[in-house]
Amino acid sequence: MAGSMFESGSTPALLAVVLLVAMGIAHSYLGERYILIRLFKRDDLPKLFGGAAFTTGTLRFAWHLTTIAWWGLACLAYLAAGQTLDAAQTLRIIAVLALVSGIFPIVFTRGRHLSWIIFFAVAALLFASSAGAVPQ
Repeated sequence: MAGSMFESGSTPALLAVVLLVAMGIAHSYLGERYILIRLFKRDDLPKLFGGAAFTTGTLRFAWHLTTIAWWGLACLAYLAAGQTLDAAQTLRIIAVLALVSGIFPIVFTRGRHLSWIIFFAVAALLFASSAGAVPQ
């Protein structure tokens, strides 16, 4: 199968993809269970915008954004190792990451953390750029 991840020599790349996905799952799950939940029980969290909800929401979306970034890297690595990655795909993958990254502050801070505006702008610009990118 030409361009397949399963060709000889792609085993290290496939292992890297699996590790990135597993790391993201572990990071989000273990971070929630052992770090964020304990942190949020503290009484001395900064109370921004009238309470601690904005602070906890911001910390939570920032924590899980790392997982999304690692999964995006896994997707890029998977396609690159299979020699099917082109400029348009790369731009679309980064655009999707920006789009998902923009959804997080809307969900976790009810839109009060304004990073969603920048993330959505980046997503729109990259989607537009990918439409004009020439496949290799």
